[in-house]
Amino acid sequence: MDDGIDDGRPNRLGDYLRARRRLVLPATVGLPADGHRRVPGLRREELALLAGISSDYYLRLEQGRNRRPSAQVLTSLARVLQLDQSGADYLLELGGALPPSRRSRDAIVPRIADLVGSMTLPAFVVGRYADILVSNSPAVALSPLLRAGENLLRAVFLDAGRDLGFAADDMVAMFRRRVGGGLGDPRVVELVGELSASARFREAWARHDVQPIRGGPVHLHHPQIGPVVLNLTKLAVDEADDQTLVVYHPAASHPDSADRLEQLTSLAAERVAPRTG
Repeated sequence: MDDGIDDGRPNRLGDYLRARRRLVLPATVGLPADGHRRVPGLRREELALLAGISSDYYLRLEQGRNRRPSAQVLTSLARVLQLDQSGADYLLELGGALPPSRRSRDAIVPRIADLVGSMTLPAFVVGRYADILVSNSPAVALSPLLRAGENLLRAVFLDAGRDLGFAADDMVAMFRRRVGGGLGDPRVVELVGELSASARFREAWARHDVQPIRGGPVHLHHPQIGPVVLNLTKLAVDEADDQTLVVYHPAASHPDSADRLEQLTSLAAERVAPRTG
């Protein structure tokens, strides 16, 4: 049952607090586990007590009757909710104690586009809404879903793009962190509505997880070169706060994968090379 107060305005702070409260195991905050809990996680009064605020004050926060708590209150709540730095910053932003993330420009700086085009490794730039803004031929050779104009969230949740090396739940958490307090942005609302056709997306979105942009090792199976293990590295783009350069590159511990990736990039180069004669 929805126990929030419906005044016609989205209650994003309350939604986040409620979702994270239900994920905290009582034993992890020093409370005895009992068998009489109707819902998982902490009760409202338990969270309020541990955060040093009154139960009535916390209830007003969760119901949306107080949308501007102090940074001190939000920090205390983040501590009890066991949020990492990204989660704590997100909570502060929802509560108005941090300015919203600046909106990115979708325009690519020409030298960044030149950089991506000159790279022999699969590379592309992704924007605020997970749109691919520019990519190179090795990236498209790795997957046609990595061409400019595609959306990575759609590719993972709505298309046959699950073998791109992206962890689906992590992508949702990074997207939520990137948009921050801008959940009412019409493009975000539209995209979330579209992605909600996927049950897996709905489940991940309902968890309210947030995390910073990060990469790591990925395992792929390419129809031409077979299985490969690569590193996926994500780098911030200067002059564009919400754009990220994403590069697939060989892992030194998997030389066979390096050879296969080189074979793929050579094939991609041959396809775009101009014909003479």
